[in-house]
Amino acid sequence: MRNPRHSLFTAMSLPAPDADALAHSARLQALIDADVAARGWLSFSEYMALALYAPGLGYYSGALQKFGQDGDFITAPELSPLFGRALAQQLAQLMQRTVPCIIEAGAGSGRLAVDLLHELERRGCPPESYRILELSADLRERQRALIQLEAPALADRVDWLDTLPERFNGIVLGNEVLDAMPVERLRIGIHGIEEAGLAAGPDGRTKLAWRDASPSVAREMLALGLHAPYETELGLAARAWTAEWARRIECGALLLIDYGFPQAEFYHPDRTGGTLMCHYRHHAHTDALWMPGLCDITAHVDFTSIAQAAFDAGMSLAGYTSQANFLLNCGLLELPADDATPLALARHNGALNQLTSPAEMGELFKVICMTHGIDDTLLGFSRGDRSHTL
Repeated sequence: MRNPRHSLFTAMSLPAPDADALAHSARLQALIDADVAARGWLSFSEYMALALYAPGLGYYSGALQKFGQDGDFITAPELSPLFGRALAQQLAQLMQRTVPCIIEAGAGSGRLAVDLLHELERRGCPPESYRILELSADLRERQRALIQLEAPALADRVDWLDTLPERFNGIVLGNEVLDAMPVERLRIGIHGIEEAGLAAGPDGRTKLAWRDASPSVAREMLALGLHAPYETELGLAARAWTAEWARRIECGALLLIDYGFPQAEFYHPDRTGGTLMCHYRHHAHTDALWMPGLCDITAHVDFTSIAQAAFDAGMSLAGYTSQANFLLNCGLLELPADDATPLALARHNGALNQLTSPAEMGELFKVICMTHGIDDTLLGFSRGDRSHTL
C-alpha cells in the first residue's frame, strides 16, 4: 500500500533502476525540460501531471509494473479479495436505490473490478453495466485481460470510457484515485506565500523554483491561519474532478476511498512539511523530481474540500468514516476464509489486520460518500460516522 508511515529514503538508498527504466525516465525528463524551456515556468501541478500521465511516458501511462509485490505499492484490492467483498455490500444497497450501474474511476490492475463483479453476482445483484474510466492505455489492456481471465461470464457487462458521461444514474467508485491527482505545492515564508514550479537554472538545467502564489491561492492560504515556515499542498484538481461528477450524477452516489484527513488535520499547525510522498519499489521518498515516470507521486486528501466541492455542485454528504469502520459496518468480519487450512486462515487474519488496524490501513484511509436522490442511511456509515469532523 502507499503508506506514508514508511521510513524515508534518500535517492541514493533507493533500488537502482535498470537500463530500460533509466532510458524511459530520460525520455520523459527531456519532454519536461523542453516544456520548461518553451514556457519558462511549469507549475508543480503541471509537472506532476506530466510525471504521472504524459502519454506513453508518465508513471500511470507507461508500461511499467506498478501494483503488487513486484511493483511500487500494494492497494487494498491487491492485498485481499476481502476488501472488494465487503465493499460490494455497500454497492448492493446503493444499486437498490438507483440504476444498477457502476463506473470505477482509475481501476488499477482491474483486481477490484473482478472481486466486485464476483461478489455482486454471488449476492444475486450483478450490475447491469460496469464501466471503467481509465486514462492509461496500458492499464486498460491489463484490466481487460484480467477480467477476461477471471470473470469471463461477466466480461460482456464491462466497457471502458474515454470521457465522463454527460449524465449518469448509478454509482461512481474511486479507490486511491484522489491522492494521485496533481496538486499545487505551496510554502509560507519570509517572502510571503509562494508556489513551487520548475524553471531553468543558470546552467540551463531544470530545477525546482518558487514564485509568488496567485491572489486566489494566497487568499485561501491566509484564511487557514497558517504561520511561517510552512509547506503544504492544495488539491485543486481533486476538487474540480469531484465537482464535475457531482454535476453529472442525477440519481446516485460518488463513493471515494483514499488516505487523508479533514481540513483541520490536513492543515494542522504541526504538519509543516505537507504530505507529498513518492513511491518506488516499496520505498517512500520525498524527492518528486527524482526519476520522473518511475515513481508514483501522491499527496493526502483534504476531505473537507472534497465534501464542499460536491455540496456546492448539488450533492449531499451521506457519510464519512475510517476504512476500518466502513468495512466492519459492511460485514467484513462475517466473510469466511477461502478454506480452513492453517495457511489460508493465517492469510485471512493477516488481511483483516492490514485492512482495519489503526497502525496499517484502517485509520489512515477514509471513505466518503456523496449522494443525489438517495436519502437512506448507508450501511457503511451506520456506526462511527465522522461527518461532523469535516
